[in-house]
Amino acid sequence: MAYPERLLSPDEEVIREFRPHWSRILKEILLSVAIAVVLVLLATLFDFENRGWVMLGIVVVWILLVIRGILTWWFTQHVITNERVIYRAGVFSREGKEIPLEVINDVAFQQSLFERMLRSGDLLIESAGEMGQSHYRDIPHPEEMQTVIYRVREDRMMELERGGVSTISKAQQLEILSRLHDQGKLTDEEYEAEKRALDEVT
Repeated sequence: MAYPERLLSPDEEVIREFRPHWSRILKEILLSVAIAVVLVLLATLFDFENRGWVMLGIVVVWILLVIRGILTWWFTQHVITNERVIYRAGVFSREGKEIPLEVINDVAFQQSLFERMLRSGDLLIESAGEMGQSHYRDIPHPEEMQTVIYRVREDRMMELERGGVSTISKAQQLEILSRLHDQGKLTDEEYEAEKRALDEVT
């Protein structure tokens, strides 16, 4: 389910778009497999009165226990654009949150040992103003997503600065670039190029 283009601003582009990691519905997957096995056994190995009704009852239980979780997962959407980070969720009623890239101060990720094995984890985005902290669970490849957000944020900051929209001071931008370089998010060449670009517009 792609993010609607009509909701994007004229120059906005989708960088990444994804659902929560499949481990979010691991319980539903295992339960579905178990119910499928039971239904196959009932259909092939057992023959008793009202067998059809029993199988129908099992299917109804499966629907009640599984479908809601799967639909919730399917209709939960994370989008990273060149302007903002977007979260949308809900099957019938919808909720959402948008964080402009220029107000993001820090992005952290957390993974347990089990989550590292599955390549999932949580993202914690700290932003200025009233938004505070936003915690997103079950993100696929969270370390990679952290890097993506940092990169598009820096591109956004440079774009705003070149356009004459000053959102943070040069010292703050240099501090951000230095932190990204120290964390290995920017190579030496990228770091020097970004510093030169910053000097050209200030």
